[in-house]
This record gives sequence, structure tokens and C-alpha cells, in this order.
Amino acid sequence: MPDTVTIAVDFVGGDEGAAVMQRGVNQALSADPYLHVIAVGRAEDGVEAMASTHERVRAQVVTEAIAMDEHPASAVRAKKDSSIVVGCRLVKEGSAQGFFSAGSTGACLAAATMVMGRVKGVKRPALAQMLPGYPSPTLLLDVGANADCKPEYLAQFGIMGAAYMERLMGVERPRVGLLNIGEEETKGSAAALVAYSLMEQQVAGFVGNCEGNDLLKGSFDVVVTDGFTGNVCLKAIEGTASTVMGYLKRGFLSSTKAKLGALLAKGALGSLKQTLSPSTYGGAPLLGVKGACIVGHGSSDAEAVKNGVLVAARTARQGVAGLIAEEIAAAAGASAEGEEA
Repeated sequence: MPDTVTIAVDFVGGDEGAAVMQRGVNQALSADPYLHVIAVGRAEDGVEAMASTHERVRAQVVTEAIAMDEHPASAVRAKKDSSIVVGCRLVKEGSAQGFFSAGSTGACLAAATMVMGRVKGVKRPALAQMLPGYPSPTLLLDVGANADCKPEYLAQFGIMGAAYMERLMGVERPRVGLLNIGEEETKGSAAALVAYSLMEQQVAGFVGNCEGNDLLKGSFDVVVTDGFTGNVCLKAIEGTASTVMGYLKRGFLSSTKAKLGALLAKGALGSLKQTLSPSTYGGAPLLGVKGACIVGHGSSDAEAVKNGVLVAARTARQGVAGLIAEEIAAAAGASAEGEEA
């Protein structure tokens, strides 16, 4: 029997409003009969009304909200009764095992780090995103939490990403790569060269550099980079996917023969659209904090909310944070032994 798990859900965040959050949470509850939810929001977000109609939902009413344009760290410090801060506090206190929000990404990162806290030994948490590679998906991190990264951060990202893919996605011995401008170990900036050396020593599944055109080929299970590069890369992939789908739609509507072809390929096109849609993965896990924290797109629809909440539940059940702690400690121990030798 699956473990019962409780996920705190931010009903304030998201561009589409609390109604979308409610639909997504209801879908998640229907999909997972052992899931419980704490609906965190203001009275006007309807959290009490939802709790009154569902036995596995309870309301946590807050009085403050963090806007998208507020300075993340300052807002987290000033607004202790905001949905993001309270959601993270529920995880810290043990009332919930995970948190999902489609609100301010910066505020989620700040609150998770400051309130939930970092896993012991983790220098910087990293925001990860599953990419729809073929024939298998690839986890890219960091995609925005740390614009500037030291080489040792990248090595830890590789350890954390491998732990996530192993425990959550069931990938045995995940292949980890370093995003670089060439596959040879002598390529890249001075920082990339140091990161390559550290990853060789500390990351069990490290298989070398990953060029940009290899990101979606399924050659790597995990690819690490700094948050600035990762975010640009992610947005470029999302924009390209949207453009390709736009061209396909225009092409299939260009003539009667093309429309017939679209009808025949409807199933395959639907599958492609679902694979490329960010909603399929629900959100980005913040790895390296004590608990499961999933950050959704601001534009998350009900499908994305459902999947984000379910991913948070799976991450909590599988003990990803605990595995990361073990792997980081093991890497630190191996590094210390190497220095002594």
C-alpha cells in the first residue's frame, strides 16, 4: 500500500487564479487516493470552501501574498504570512512533506532555502527541469536558481540530479554530463575544465561533456550547467517546441489534402504535443532542500498543477532529499580521503 503523503499547495500563485489550482488539486486527489493536501491561500482564494467539500483537503488561511515583481528574498523576510513562506514552513514543521507553487520562482527558491533549509553539505540548491529527449528524457540543472556557479556547485548538481533520476525516474546508474562547447575534456572555460575534473572524481555516473545539440538525444540522463546558461537553454527549447508546433498546425491547415493527413496523424500529433508540453512534467524540482519542493510555471493550467502536485508527492515518498544527503556525504568523504592520500 502506498504511503500517505501530505503536500502543501499554494493557491495564491499562478497567472490563472485559484480556480485553476482547485481543478488541478482535485485531479491530483482523484489520481492518488493516498494524497492529502493543505490548501494554502487567502480567504478570497476559496481554500476553506474547498476543504469543506473534500475530506483529504484542509485549509491554511494566510493574509499575505508575494507578487511576481517583488524582490524575492526581501519579500520572504517581510511577508511571514504569505502563501509561499507558510507552505515552506509547513514542510519544515512536518505538517506536510512537500510544497507546490506556481507563484514567484525567486520567492519559492528563497523561501525553500531560508525556511525549509538546505540538505547538510549542499552548497547551493539547484532548480531542475525534465526535458523531452528522445528516446528518453533528460534532467537539466540548474535552470535558474544560481546565475553564477563555482565548479564545486556543478559537481554537486551532478550528484543531486543523478539521485533524483535514480530514485524518482527509476534510471539505473544515470549518465551525467557537463554542458559544454565541445565533447573533448580539454574544451570550455577555465571553470568548465575545473568542473570536469571535479565531476570525474566525485560523480559516479559522469560520462563527459554534453554539447548543446546532444541535450535532447537521450545520450545523457542528467546534464549540469550554471543557472544563467540553463535558463537560456530551457527557454530556447520551449520556444523552439512552440514554433515547431505552430508550423505543423499551419502546414496541416494549408489544403484539403493536408487536413486529411492531419486527421490520419491526429493520434501521433497529440502524443507529440503532450510530450513537448511543459504541463506534462508539472514543474521543476528544487533539489538540495529538506523536503520536496516543486516550482510550476506561472502559466500552469490544471493539468500542470495536477502533475506538479503528484510529482511533489512522489518525490516525498521516494525520499529524494534523504538520498541526496547520503550521496553528498559520501562524495565529501571520498574527497577527504583522496586529499589525505
